Amino acid sequence: MEADLSGFNIDAPRWDQCTFLGRVKHFFNVTDPRTVLVPERELDWAKVLVEESRMGTVPPGTRVEQLLYAKKLYDSAFHPDTGDKMNVIGRMSFQVPGGMIITGFMLQFYRTIPAVIFWQWVNQSFNALVNYTNRNAASPTSVRQMAVSYITATTAAVATAVGMNTLTKRAPPLVGRWVPFAAVAAANCVNIPMMRQQELIQGICVKDRNHNEIGHSRRAAAIGITQVVISRITMAAPGMILLPVVMERLEKLRCMKRIRVLHAPLQVLLSGCFLIFMVPVACGLFPQKWYQLFIPHLVLLSTLSLVSLTCLVSRRREGGAGREASVQGQVPLSLTSGPLDPR
Repeated sequence: MEADLSGFNIDAPRWDQCTFLGRVKHFFNVTDPRTVLVPERELDWAKVLVEESRMGTVPPGTRVEQLLYAKKLYDSAFHPDTGDKMNVIGRMSFQVPGGMIITGFMLQFYRTIPAVIFWQWVNQSFNALVNYTNRNAASPTSVRQMAVSYITATTAAVATAVGMNTLTKRAPPLVGRWVPFAAVAAANCVNIPMMRQQELIQGICVKDRNHNEIGHSRRAAAIGITQVVISRITMAAPGMILLPVVMERLEKLRCMKRIRVLHAPLQVLLSGCFLIFMVPVACGLFPQKWYQLFIPHLVLLSTLSLVSLTCLVSRRREGGAGREASVQGQVPLSLTSGPLDPR
């Protein structure tokens, strides 16, 4: 007997997005690195099936499992605002394979200035591509803006890494191994606000529960961008802080001294072990949709100086003069984000 899919809402989250665990499960699903290997034809099939489900014209014989799998592929490969297929390297599902290679080599080749400059440049190029791919379509970014943010972030990362390398020459070796993380953190604090400065200037769209636009908020944009920065640093922190400690001890073993050529591949592999968990955890730190309670007569929609509440507000059906509004900003990723990704 076929399941009745007439009332199936394919865009409804499978897990409660008002809880941290629910968001982590969602992003484990969306950032699954195996989806990078899915053929283009299968991705196109997934998009067609998702769009048909939204229109209520699901082909006969379609199972719920097929719809859920199609939605997983759709979320991993198509931009949530435009519906366009994203480039492979910029997808959140590529955060683990792409990030593990770059992180592993940054942690391995940190001693010489040329190596530091090269790998920081590679990392910032990767981050810029991820930011551009997962940009908020409602706030278009000019080529000049992207170029300025890319150059500024790369300069900040290289300056931090080179400067700290010079300062830590007489420090214990372990301190020098932490320099790449300091550079990555500094670059994230510069790159993301620069890349999304239009949102800070013009604000992001604020909608009510019926998705009707009610204004723009610069404060909501600032909160969202701050959360992106925190998530990106959180994503990198465990691997780039703990892995140097592990390698510092492993490299003292006799067997490791004999196979120095395998040190870099080992760091890449271990970085992947950290990232496969930290990407969804970091993306799930903050809600992708949050709510604010405000009194329309006391504030202007152009500034929206609101009393911030979290997803818990969405569970309360309060009456009175207060009005609930849903503020949707892009919190991602890459990692990324994040938060990275607005789904």
